[in-house]
Amino acid sequence: MLTTDYAHGAPNWIDLGSPDTSASTTFYRALFGWSFFSAGPEAGGYGFFQQDDRTVAALGPLSPGARSAWTLYFAATDADAVTEHVRAAGGTVRFEPMDVFTAGRLAGYTDPTGADFAVWQPGETLGLDLVTAPVSLCWTELYTADPEAAKAFYRAVFGWQEQDVPFGETTYTVLTPGSGGTDDGQGGIMPLQPAQTAAGVVSHWLPYFEVPDTDAVVAKAQELGGAVLLPATEAHGVGRFAQLADPHGAHFAVITSAAPGE
Repeated sequence: MLTTDYAHGAPNWIDLGSPDTSASTTFYRALFGWSFFSAGPEAGGYGFFQQDDRTVAALGPLSPGARSAWTLYFAATDADAVTEHVRAAGGTVRFEPMDVFTAGRLAGYTDPTGADFAVWQPGETLGLDLVTAPVSLCWTELYTADPEAAKAFYRAVFGWQEQDVPFGETTYTVLTPGSGGTDDGQGGIMPLQPAQTAAGVVSHWLPYFEVPDTDAVVAKAQELGGAVLLPATEAHGVGRFAQLADPHGAHFAVITSAAPGE
């Protein structure tokens, strides 16, 4: 389970790159009830999605040539050291570690299977103020063409622990921080299916947001111009989830988690 006790390698930030930040603010405000707070003119259009005055995500304009997407950040005690681990493990450095005023230090990477991610080394900003609660980040999932290569890479970079469990006709890998226990699952790894790769889907990280009613959110997303990538699906002991794309094509998922014991 995600918490705001951000151990090294745990998800601690998420932001959306959008070609139209005003339109994206309108979409997510209507979908989740988020408000938006600008970080100020010196931040270049970057700002924060908030729920009850607590930051649950962030939003900024796209870099030149980039596509609209949510980017997951993982906590780093030393972003420079992580950058060297990424290189040694066969990943690509998209941008070198840099300071963000006094808030913290970040860097961006692509893993050997093609999935983008980033790290956040806390300064004055530790990370998101709220996770796991309704309309906040609650899970992270890597869809990859090569699960074994991905596991080896992230194990080398963050020291993540893995547990393979059967999931239908495939295997799902549950991830926990190196310092975590079995109740500290933060995400999973799923192999891309042949139909997905044939349709042009590439390796990517997918954020999950907790919602009170998955079906209602799916209907609302379509009404607002979003698309359904995976219809609402029930998984015993997990909950009811769906995968969506916002009007600019950024992928995300929503889930109404099963109550304990269900």
